[in-house]
Amino acid sequence: MTPAARRLGTPRAVRVCAGVGGRPLDVGGSEISAIRESWLVEDGWWSDQPLRRRYWELVTIDGGDLVVFRDLVGGGWFRHR
Repeated sequence: MTPAARRLGTPRAVRVCAGVGGRPLDVGGSEISAIRESWLVEDGWWSDQPLRRRYWELVTIDGGDLVVFRDLVGGGWFRHR
């Protein structure tokens, strides 16, 4: 893969300001007005590279829809869309 190319759907790091319980309040400068859904994904717990993520489907103050997750193993916030 060339440096300019990236796979579709690859998560991108994003700045998130979170409140109580990790609830996102602001994502990349966009204020969050509602949470549609939150879910936990745990996979590969039997391997050397387990995956543990808390996903959030959010609505921004201007009506946009985003999906972000917190990497619970390596840390950091990422945006899917």
